[in-house]
Amino acid sequence: MGAELIPMAFTTGWGSGINAYAVVLVLGLADKIFNLSQIPNALARTDVLIGAGILFAVEMLADKIPYVDSVWDSVHTVVRPAVGATIGYLIGHDTASLDAAVGAATGGVTALISHGIKAGLRAAVNTSPEPASNVLVSTTEDVTVTGVTALAIAHPWLAATIAFVLLALGAFLVYKLAGRIRRYKRRYDAWGERIGISAPSGRRGPATGAAPDPGTAPPPRPDVRPGQPFDQET
Repeated sequence: MGAELIPMAFTTGWGSGINAYAVVLVLGLADKIFNLSQIPNALARTDVLIGAGILFAVEMLADKIPYVDSVWDSVHTVVRPAVGATIGYLIGHDTASLDAAVGAATGGVTALISHGIKAGLRAAVNTSPEPASNVLVSTTEDVTVTGVTALAIAHPWLAATIAFVLLALGAFLVYKLAGRIRRYKRRYDAWGERIGISAPSGRRGPATGAAPDPGTAPPPRPDVRPGQPFDQET
């Protein structure tokens, strides 16, 4: 494996951070059909392909629905890096234990970064009032991950270069769209409270930090006697 380990692990890690099941499907089907030596045989197992296919279909639907896609991303904060690390480990497992460790670290860290960028960008997209942009971005992600992962099988360094450019571009867009992401987070938190998936945040009092009691009247101003209008001199 040698020189192909790092670019392959990096590319599959990047793809796993966006759509882990697409990466497993592309690699597994390629090995199943063409019996490629650079792809771990475990990914071509029938049960792995069936499971990845079902989850890929579920993700295709969930990833295109505003707010639902963010719930899905939250659940996959652990899943995507784990898949990226596992694929990286399997890629280097046939050569040496050190290669396996390097592959796992490369795939896992890259997948975590890629996942964070994806979640941030989708949060910014979800601030749009219409759903078409969400569907367009999700479809573009699926097609790009599939294409770059397939390219990595034949040209790992070229695919890794493309993945790195897309990762850097995504990080730049997240930085530029930080304001929209913060607005979306407030809306997402409010939506979570309405449907009961997050605890009510409450409004904090200015001094103690405790939520004010709605049945308690605010204290009178020191320069105004009770019952006297605020604009009247004392």
